[in-house]
Amino acid sequence: MQRRTRTAVLAAASLLLAAGCSSGGTAPRGGGTSAGPAHSGAASPGATPSSAAPPAKGSVKVTATLVKGLKTPWGVAVLPGGDLLVSSRDTGKIVRVSAKNGKTTELGSVPGVDPGGEGGLLGIAVSPTFGTDHLVYAYFTTASDNRIARMVYDAKRPPGNQLGAPDTIFKGIPKGEIHNGGRIAFGPDRMLYAGTGESGDSGLAQDKRSPAGKILRMTPDGQPAHGNPEADSVVYDYGHRNVQGLAWDSGKRLWASEFGQHTWDELNLIEPGRNYGWPEAEGRAKGKAAGSGFVNPVEEWRTADASPSGIAYAKGSIWMASLRGERLWRIPLDGTRPVAAPQAFLKGTYGRLRTVVAAGGGTLWLVTSNTDGRGTPRKGDDRILRLTVS
Repeated sequence: MQRRTRTAVLAAASLLLAAGCSSGGTAPRGGGTSAGPAHSGAASPGATPSSAAPPAKGSVKVTATLVKGLKTPWGVAVLPGGDLLVSSRDTGKIVRVSAKNGKTTELGSVPGVDPGGEGGLLGIAVSPTFGTDHLVYAYFTTASDNRIARMVYDAKRPPGNQLGAPDTIFKGIPKGEIHNGGRIAFGPDRMLYAGTGESGDSGLAQDKRSPAGKILRMTPDGQPAHGNPEADSVVYDYGHRNVQGLAWDSGKRLWASEFGQHTWDELNLIEPGRNYGWPEAEGRAKGKAAGSGFVNPVEEWRTADASPSGIAYAKGSIWMASLRGERLWRIPLDGTRPVAAPQAFLKGTYGRLRTVVAAGGGTLWLVTSNTDGRGTPRKGDDRILRLTVS
């Protein structure tokens, strides 16, 4: 993501990192805690990790390159049976990738996509009742806003013409050259969650009337979901700069990754109705902001080491893809408490990393992002890798 250039980026901490199958490296962590009441599932700061907690050190092994030659891949959704749907930010197309052999089939283009800057066709998700309704959801930028639409996917139709007309379920999310958010996912409650950005207008993050700089929670039809902080609003929490990753752990707790500006990127445990501080706080709240009730991140990183995008949960850890940092981070958790410093893998091996998706057990799909205008494309970019992790 583009960062403002009015102040210098702080120097990155040096890291010992390894590619392929290894124990990886570590970096200092923020270890933030909530500035207000604790999350209902939070462990106390001095809690001893349980026997079920993951080991402090994990491993990553790249077992296959599933597909090469993707153009600006962004969102990934897993179909029943394991095949992947992949969105292209700049072309507005969605393709199906066979999880067995990497064969790609174009479903079609999403009408109305207006790519530019960080906008375009971004996150995608499949309905929790896909087996009966065949609905694919997409978050995308138009000429006037960011919005979410759903389309019927008919695999029996000719390739390139398999998507039905879009049914817009939510619109009016402010767009910008930067900070369009874009990640969408269905939660364990079968509600649709969307991470948005503040579009470069930082004040929108604190305006609860605006959907910008928020995590939104809505029904599959785009209506405010029952149990939201305000019954007539899709706003689930607020005070975000640019939410790029959403994932739920084994306790059904929601986690989100967030782009900082010049200093700190964040991994947050999401609590409904809470304020995550932007633009008053970046990373852990300090100074006057420390007493403002903002929720501090569980972990934080220097921006040069992360610039996080998608996240996934597997083997007791959150796995976080990093763009500028060009590495995959592992954050081992015992409930809501990190049991060790974050561990980094694949530093620089595959360039910018956009999306990571859990595929069951210890398998992850990892998507590169070197054709997005900010990376250095290599032969075969962009690609999807299959990882085995522990």
